Amino acid sequence: MFYLPNIVLVVVLALLGIGIYCILISRNLIKVVVGLQIAVKGAFLALVLAGKLASQIDVGQSIALTVIVADTIVAVVALALAVQIRRKFGTLDVHALMSLRR
Repeated sequence: MFYLPNIVLVVVLALLGIGIYCILISRNLIKVVVGLQIAVKGAFLALVLAGKLASQIDVGQSIALTVIVADTIVAVVALALAVQIRRKFGTLDVHALMSLRR
């Protein structure tokens, strides 16, 4: 039979893999932020799973909640910066932005 922590661990690894893949492959800043969000969701699940396996589910959940708040702030700031970059330079392509003059 399936053991619940194993299933959650597979989901965690899948989310981390998808998120890291999105970050590495995408050239669009917004897609990079979305990939980062997917990877962080995997980290949330890992925190809750670690808390459950250590018989301290409340600690794992409280740390995950703290990370959710920080992650939301980071996502909002990153998307606001992406919007400003789009307005200023007219592109969200990471490679095009890297070739801009300083």
